[in-house]
Amino acid sequence: MKKQLLGWTAAALLFPFFAAEANDKHDAFLKAEKKARYGDYDDMKEAANGLDHPLKPYVEKAYWQRNPSLKHQTEIENYLNVYRNTPLEWPVRKAWLNYLKQYNKKAAYIRNYRETSNNELTCPYLSFQLDLGAPKEAIMNQVSDLWVVGHSQPKECDTLFSLWKKEGYQTQERIWQRVSLAAEGGTSSLLPYLKSLLPKGEQYLADLYLKVRKDPSASAGLYRFKKKTAKEGQIALYGVKRLVWRDKELALRAWEKLEKMFVYTEEQKADVYYNFALSLASSGHKQARFWLNKVPKERQTTKLMQWQLANMLELQDWSGIVAFFTGKENLSLGQQYWLAYSLNQRGEVEDARTLWQKVAKERDYYGFLASARLGIPVSLNNQQLQISDKLQLEVANAPGFKRARALYELERYTSARREWNYLTGTSTKEEKLAASILAAELDWYDSTIYTLAQIKEWDYVDLRFPFAFKDVFESYSNRNHIDMAWSIAISRRESSFAPDARSHANAYGLMQLLPSTAKYINRSTVSRRKLFHPKTNIRLGSEYLKYLKKKNRGNEILATASYNAGYHRIKRWIPEQAMPAELWIELIPYTETRNYVKNVFAYRQVYHTRLGRDGNVLAPILDMKMGG
Repeated sequence: MKKQLLGWTAAALLFPFFAAEANDKHDAFLKAEKKARYGDYDDMKEAANGLDHPLKPYVEKAYWQRNPSLKHQTEIENYLNVYRNTPLEWPVRKAWLNYLKQYNKKAAYIRNYRETSNNELTCPYLSFQLDLGAPKEAIMNQVSDLWVVGHSQPKECDTLFSLWKKEGYQTQERIWQRVSLAAEGGTSSLLPYLKSLLPKGEQYLADLYLKVRKDPSASAGLYRFKKKTAKEGQIALYGVKRLVWRDKELALRAWEKLEKMFVYTEEQKADVYYNFALSLASSGHKQARFWLNKVPKERQTTKLMQWQLANMLELQDWSGIVAFFTGKENLSLGQQYWLAYSLNQRGEVEDARTLWQKVAKERDYYGFLASARLGIPVSLNNQQLQISDKLQLEVANAPGFKRARALYELERYTSARREWNYLTGTSTKEEKLAASILAAELDWYDSTIYTLAQIKEWDYVDLRFPFAFKDVFESYSNRNHIDMAWSIAISRRESSFAPDARSHANAYGLMQLLPSTAKYINRSTVSRRKLFHPKTNIRLGSEYLKYLKKKNRGNEILATASYNAGYHRIKRWIPEQAMPAELWIELIPYTETRNYVKNVFAYRQVYHTRLGRDGNVLAPILDMKMGG
């Protein structure tokens, strides 16, 4: 028998005991873990042996991390083999390797080492291999890769680097490579040291690189490039590519002279053309089209074609769009939509409708816009996921799934996701689909969403767009007189419904609120812990949407853009002369915000339809104007 969600048999295994019994089991685990972490070997064995819990290996991990010992070498290495590639492995392996290094157990270290990005472990591994007779050239080549980087390496590498240098591997070519890497996006504080390694006649180049990094306009001071060498040309090239993002006019004048001063390869020139084209097009510069056309065909990218399109849209060059995109293969849905729009503007109505009909078949922002253009219902292309109970049972019974579930219940979300990633990373596609259903049953919304995206299964709409926290969204949407489909779409885009989501900008929770925003809306400080609470986050996020809608005079497009980029920034993007709203969205200068607005409105349409509502929420955009 096959079902969309869990059958009775699968449910019985997935939910084998009541909440009270589960809590008792978790309490027993927590006590055992604490006993193992702070006790001796006998305490750990007693705690682990007396425990019936999926997280029993975490009890052992708590002890081995803190207490590696040659006395228990066999047990530790067995543990590492049993849990190899799981999230349990590296915390114990790192502690074990550091212990072996401390006691100079070279052979054991080499045997237990596994490839890692942690060079504190890699450098001793290479040193010990040399000590035990490994071929020197093979090891030295690996050391070269470690040295030629744009940042400092740990002190564990110092002895190895000294030997590498003594053997003649620190060549001027490698030194210059490292200077370039450190200067161009690496650790600039490394440059004084690297400068001392350059020949005296070239040490000024490190200073020049550092000056250009700190102030790209220095690349326009041609007097600085007195010798006109290839290395000076490299520095000037680096500087002018950065300068065009800060001072476009100065960069244009500087490049005109630099191109004559230095002999650049066609590849180097193409790199400049690409950077200039992106910078000028994204700011609407009058020379954007000239530079877009200079980029060689082989350097054309999706991003560049987007700006090529945006430049012609801003000029309302419908014939140019038709000429540029007609006949091109693998056009994106956006490019197809605007090609149809341009054909329509030229009076080629039937050709436009034919292309829009093709776009309208897709569940996408442009698909929904095309449907609105044609006056036809939107297409969600929803499929029901059919997975056998047998496979669901197998996945539910997998140790990795059981560990992930227990960690979620203990609110150790980071560890739970590591176990989930391990589980899905070692599963077949069918097993991933089964895991997605199980995660949905347990309200692990983000795990379901990310797993289906990972395997590019886009059409299981019910699973990808769940009604997470529906009652809470409905309550606060009604209270603030905003559309629930809008607020839940914002949350779907912001966090994929992960209550503990935290961004690099320190936005928190389901609707990704900054503490400062939450304080302003709440009229008092809101702790970060409270922002992780779904009800609090949805309440404040919904009130913030109401606030932004009011600030933008009821315009939900501007309110959505403001939610992402900030109200004051959005106001600077409003044109003096009125333009169609769909065109304004396409010309939003920030790629992140442009895509954000499109995604939110597409998600809003999905939720609008899933709520059983008729109509196309994007239809009003077609008659709306921005600015003026």
